[in-house]
Order: sequence, then structure tokens, then C-alpha cells
Amino acid sequence: MRVIIEDMAARLAEVPGVVGVLLGGSRARGEHRPDSDWDLGVYYRAGLDLDALRALAGPDVEVAGPHGWGPWVNGGAWLQADGVAVDWILRDLDRVERVWEDCREGRYEVGVQAGHPLGFWSPCYAGEVALGQVLADPSGELTDLRLRAAAYPEPLREALTAGAWEAEFLVAAAGKGAAREDTLYVSLCLSRAVGVLVQALFAGDRRWCLNEKGALAVAESLPGAPADFGPRVRELLGAPGVSAGALTATVDRARALVEETLAALRDSA
Repeated sequence: MRVIIEDMAARLAEVPGVVGVLLGGSRARGEHRPDSDWDLGVYYRAGLDLDALRALAGPDVEVAGPHGWGPWVNGGAWLQADGVAVDWILRDLDRVERVWEDCREGRYEVGVQAGHPLGFWSPCYAGEVALGQVLADPSGELTDLRLRAAAYPEPLREALTAGAWEAEFLVAAAGKGAAREDTLYVSLCLSRAVGVLVQALFAGDRRWCLNEKGALAVAESLPGAPADFGPRVRELLGAPGVSAGALTATVDRARALVEETLAALRDSA
């Protein structure tokens, strides 16, 4: 299968506008299962030849052009190769470079994106390159960016760990929702609070966080995580409650966990 993927990457790199192709996801990191998809980041610039891309994908495959899948996951296609799922994911290389420069200066943003319930955190762009495997790179630009992104930027670490204050704010808001028996609002506040803490824990360990999937399992193993961080989060989010009393008790436990995590992050700074 690897040979098929490498041949596909080489053909993708010949499409006008495509700069290079990167293997991402669990297969790039060696964390895949036998049935895991093959994720190919297709890095392009203005002038991408969508007709050529569609011809390569085949007549039965729908190819979404830039921004066809939303503002951050630009577009791409879902294919089958030798019975295995292969995802093409478009990435605007100029935008990725701008995000990398933001990361170096401690700037990031969180955008709304389908498939990312906690939002798309812009450092993901740089992290994908840093953790990916270059498959096709005629100009050498992807390889160069990968080398630069290999070292986690200290200003980004400081910004993401400092941004964990939002978890306290969210828990306080959840407390008000608990009194109104607003389970949806409480659940959303606590989920985002945990997501903010997870991002901060990854950053504290100078580790790229690419998305929500599997992030808790990694975060709970990091040195900055409080004792039983994972089990406590699962208990909080697994059954927050329905009544005001049950929801308030959940929020109180969440508040304690947030305080411990922020203290641990300060100690490890």
C-alpha cells in the first residue's frame, strides 16, 4: 500500500498549482491501526488546476475545491485505493506559512470548522507539517518548512498556556447554567474548558496538538497534567447531570480540576 500512496503523491505533485504532498495523521506518526485512513496533505498555491485534480481522482470521486469544506479544512476528496480509504486534504501553502510565522510570534486563532467541535486551532497547520512525512516535494519548500517547524516555538507555548485562563471563565459561566438546569450550556462550557486545558498541556510539553481526536488520552499522560486528569474529565463529561444539584456538583468538580491544572501549568513554566 505504501508504494501505491507514494505513486499517488508523485502524480499529485504534477498537478499545476500543487507544491508538494505530505503524509499526515496517525500513519505519519506511527500510531495507526490496520484500518486507518491514509491522509495526504496536498499543499497548493493560487492557480490550482482543479480539473486536473478531478481527472486524477477519477469520475466517481467528488473533489471539493479550496474552501469547499470550510474556512480551515480547505477541501479535498475521499477515495479508495486497493480497498483502503485515502483522504486528500487541501492546504494553501502561503496560508500555512503565515500561520507558522504567527506561531513563532505567539499568535494563534480558533476558527469555526465542521468536524472540529472545539474549533480549529490554527497551530494545527504548523503541527501537521512538523509531524508529517514528506512524500513529494519538487521545490523543497515542504521539507524546508518541516525543518523549521520541528522546534516548537517558545512564544506559542507561552501564549497557549497563558490562554488557559479561559477555562476558569467557562467554569464560572457553567455554574450559572447549572442553577438554571441548562444541561446543554453546562456541557458545552465544560467541554470547551477541557479543550482549552488540553491545548495548554500540549503546549506546556512543547507538543503539537492537531485536533480533538485522541487528544485527552495524550494530555493525561503529559508531565504537567494533574493526578487522574483523564478519569476526572471522563467522569465530568460522561454524565454531567440533569437537576440543578447534580449539575452544580459537576461544575464544582470541574472547578477544582481547572484550578489544579492551572497551578500545574504555572509550576512547569
